[in-house]
Parts: sequence; C-alpha cells; structure tokens
Amino acid sequence: MNEGREDFRRKLTSFGRRKGKTLRSYHSSLMQTALPRVEIEAAEVHESPLRLFPARCSDLWLEIGFGGGEHLADDAARHRDIAFIGCEPFVNGVAKLLAEIEAKTLDNVRVFPGDAREILAQLPDACLGRVNILYPDPWPKTRQKKRRFISPETLASLARVMKPGTPLRFATDIDDYSAWTLSRVLKSPSFDWTQTKDSDWLTPWEFWPSTRYEAKALREGRKPVYLNFVRNSAIT
Repeated sequence: MNEGREDFRRKLTSFGRRKGKTLRSYHSSLMQTALPRVEIEAAEVHESPLRLFPARCSDLWLEIGFGGGEHLADDAARHRDIAFIGCEPFVNGVAKLLAEIEAKTLDNVRVFPGDAREILAQLPDACLGRVNILYPDPWPKTRQKKRRFISPETLASLARVMKPGTPLRFATDIDDYSAWTLSRVLKSPSFDWTQTKDSDWLTPWEFWPSTRYEAKALREGRKPVYLNFVRNSAIT
C-alpha cells in the first residue's frame, strides 16, 4: 500500500483498534484462503459494482461496521439475489464473517476491511438499495466525538449513493450516539425519519438476529436503539 493511501486512511479513521485477541487457527487460515476470494478494493466499485457479484444479483446493499458478521451473513443467506458489501476494519470481525460465509456458502458477499468512507467515495450515484450502520464505534469522550461516523459529510455521501426511497438503518446502544445521529439526520435535507413512537425505536427489525454487540449491551444494562430513516427524493 502506498504512502498516499495510508495518509488518506489516517484522515478518515472513525474506528479504534484494528485487532483484538489472537485469531484461532481456523480463523487465521480463513484470512489466508477465504479473504482473497471476497476482499475488494475501493476503486473496484467505481463504475459498476454489481459486476463483482454473480449475475443473479439485481441490487446492492451496504453494511457499515458488520462486527462479527452475524447480521450480514443472515441477510445475505435470506437474500441471495442481493449483492452485499460489508465494511469492517476490525480483523477479528472480518475473520468471523469469513467463517459465516464458508458455513452458509455465500457467494453474494464482498468484504472491504477498512474505512467505509473509502467505499462511499468510489460508489456511483444512486446505486444502493439499503444501508445498515450497526453499532458504530461510539467515541464517547468529548474530544473524540468528531471521529464518529455519522456526520453531515458522511450523510451527504450516503445520500449521493442511495436510491430515493431506500432505507438507512442505524443501531446503537449508546444513548448519546442515538441523539447525536437523530440531530444530524434530521438536519439533512436528504433523509426522513420514519418512526413516530418510542416503542418503535426499541424494536429490532424483522428477522433480526441478535448480535454479540447487542448481547453485551443487554448484559451491561444498555438498551439498543434501532432508528429507521429513508432516502427521500431531495437533490443534493
């Protein structure tokens, strides 16, 4: 990787650690054998991202921060006619998704192990049919909050690449981050908030598989929040 790209990634960074515990031997082997088959570079999605997937795939969904890959793998298994790009810089999470891909024989998933904003910068206009942002790094300290993924800039990038009428789903177990996200999305001319009752915020989406992040939040007494937005027809 060249020095210029490293500088670009340093400027974009909105996540913390890239690696946790030492990988198990199986996961480590998958990083060598399975990752090269599904890993993509940001530049590869610039013109026609669907060409990277089987011909049957008719739409493209993006998941930003797939964690251990439980949700992404479940979604891809239920929608084999949809192409999925998953972005996750955490090595251990990538390895776990690779295990899910192998176990479920998924050929409709591609992985970008880096900052999702690199992908957003390269995707063509109005190419995404859904975006999921699940449990992004909260950066709770005041001096860190500028590193949060949700910002006016990233919302503008998302608006450019999402088709009008398509959903943007956001989940967090950090109260401050849910308020942060709501305030910024509601100021965006490109998105509408579709929930009207408090109970809606606390209800997972249909077919939602519990993730390890969600389980940890519940054990520690935090209530996850599930926010639904839709890309409207406003021109940005």
